[in-house]
Formats: sequence, C-alpha cells, structure tokens
Amino acid sequence: MDRRRSDEQPHLRKMDCETPLVPTLSPGDVVILDNVGFHKSERAEQLVKAEGAWLLFLPSYSPDLNPIEMAFSKLKALLRKRAARSFDAISNALGGIISLFSVTECLNFFKAAGYEAE
Repeated sequence: MDRRRSDEQPHLRKMDCETPLVPTLSPGDVVILDNVGFHKSERAEQLVKAEGAWLLFLPSYSPDLNPIEMAFSKLKALLRKRAARSFDAISNALGGIISLFSVTECLNFFKAAGYEAE
C-alpha cells in the first residue's frame, strides 16, 4: 500500500471511510478516532453524521484510551513469537492469531479504555 498521506490521495480517504465503515453504521454508533491528521476529514464527518452516528476524537498521545491499540499490542506480541519474516509467513500467522481474540477479550479492551461495552 502506498504510504503517502491520504489528503494527497483523496481516493484512499473515500475508500477507507465510505466503503467499509459507513454502510455498517447505525444511529447512535460512535466512531472512535485518534488525532492523525487524515482522520479529520469534513467529508468523512458528514458521512458518519448522516448515518446518525458521531465521532469521538481521542486526545493526542493517549493509546490507553484506544481499544485498538490494546488489540494491536497483543497481536504484535503473538506475531513476534511466531517469528514470521516473509509476507506469506506473516499472512498465515495472522490468520491463526486473529482466532485467538475472543469476543469477551475484545469487550475487555473497550472496558479497559473506559468505554461501556455491551
């Protein structure tokens, strides 16, 4: 994937927001975002709000408030243990690692970050 900023590639920002996220939103949903510059898109905000959802921007430098950071921490530790070094090995390892995340554990990531999870 091209790592240039998404404001230099508006098609990426559109794809990231409109395709996988917006169709899954329901009224009252909350989209939690860190303060990376490309997350602050007026178009993305309009699309999310049009679905009745709202955006919550986390304070800068606050991975403890971001449930995905907790999940990534576990994922990276498990991936290091597998010592996968090629693309294929990493892809195969990730397939097995993802199955180690239980629903309860994922809910606990949200609770640990201070969010109520159902």
